[in-house]
Amino acid sequence: MTTVLSFGRASQLAAALVSVVALSACNTAPVAPPVAAKPSLQSMLAQAGTASSTGQKEQAVKLWKQAAEVYPADKSPWLSIAQTRYEAGQYGDAIINAQEVLVRDPNDTLANSIIAISGLRLSTRSLADLSRQNNLSGSIRTESQDLAKLLRESLGETVLVPPAATVQPPPPPARGKVTAKKGGKAKQEDSSANPFDALK
Repeated sequence: MTTVLSFGRASQLAAALVSVVALSACNTAPVAPPVAAKPSLQSMLAQAGTASSTGQKEQAVKLWKQAAEVYPADKSPWLSIAQTRYEAGQYGDAIINAQEVLVRDPNDTLANSIIAISGLRLSTRSLADLSRQNNLSGSIRTESQDLAKLLRESLGETVLVPPAATVQPPPPPARGKVTAKKGGKAKQEDSSANPFDALK
């Protein structure tokens, strides 16, 4: 009978031991690292703005791109990048980033302006290069003329680029008529004189 009791006790001890092991396994489960708080959009934009104002334009663009990744629905970082690229004369990049703004806000006036003006400046450069190389012909010439017509209509101007003002020389001073006077001396009449003086 003692063997039966000892066997029952052994099974109880084994069950207790399994419970202890199971509980200790729960306590040693890996703990997830604490999640870093997401920085605010304003702080990220302020940091990029500081870099931009101190002349570190590329660092500012990098920070704006990070802000765009963290806040993908916001247009502010893209607009700042577009403006920076536009001011640097990098019109192709300015257009690409302004288009990102329009994806988020199709009615953004500044983004539309950056695209329009950057596009015109790129077109002007290309047309000047083609004209200089004497390669502006055929369909390119026709498309350029159509574009110029569209721009004139949009702007309400008959001439897109007014010709340089030419300075006209002043008119020569009026010379009077030379008439013969009694006694053989020639007299010069002043054309500005009263025409009725001769009747007196």
